[in-house]
Amino acid sequence: MTLIQCGAVLFDMDGVLVDSTPAVARVWTGWALKHGFVPEEVVHKAHGRPSLATIRELLPNGDHEAENREVERREIEDIADVVALPGAPELLQAIPPERWAVVTSASRALAIVRLRAAGLPAPKHLVTASDLQRGKPFPDPYLKGAEILGREPADCVVAEDAASGVRSGKAAGARVLALRTTSVDEELLSAGANWIADDLSALSLEAKMNTTGLTFRLREKK
Repeated sequence: MTLIQCGAVLFDMDGVLVDSTPAVARVWTGWALKHGFVPEEVVHKAHGRPSLATIRELLPNGDHEAENREVERREIEDIADVVALPGAPELLQAIPPERWAVVTSASRALAIVRLRAAGLPAPKHLVTASDLQRGKPFPDPYLKGAEILGREPADCVVAEDAASGVRSGKAAGARVLALRTTSVDEELLSAGANWIADDLSALSLEAKMNTTGLTFRLREKK
């Protein structure tokens, strides 16, 4: 058992709160085949970063905005098997709303649709790709997340599942709990993860204090 103390928690969405892996794979596989790319490589590249960044990298001369709108439209429509990941509902209900935010590479519209489809509470604070010029792995998303909660990044714990997100959290100055839901330990550790767990069911809230912050108990599985 490990005790973690912090002022607030910044949650990534896909792979941390929500399992959208099948939907993401379907949408990006279709996009990859349309443009002659290897689907598995595109799906892996797209995870944990804004879709627009992936499109710009793979189609440097394409109509980026139009392609991004089409990808987002397909993702919003494909939510039939989007579900909450273990531990997410209980943790979001336990933490005071002013002490957590969702920080995602999805657009605002897509984030709201997926959270609702998974049956999770609407976040009081939400940072999306729609709010930023630079997404993960740049520090901007988690700097913004800490800012809207009125916290210093060093007082926040980030929950992430992708190496790009871990790097974003670390670059912002936060500590990062990495989850094995989509990435292997080597990728997460090389990105700078402070702790690794299977999913959010390994994290439980021990105490919530108005002045000293939050205390969590983490069950790490080696």
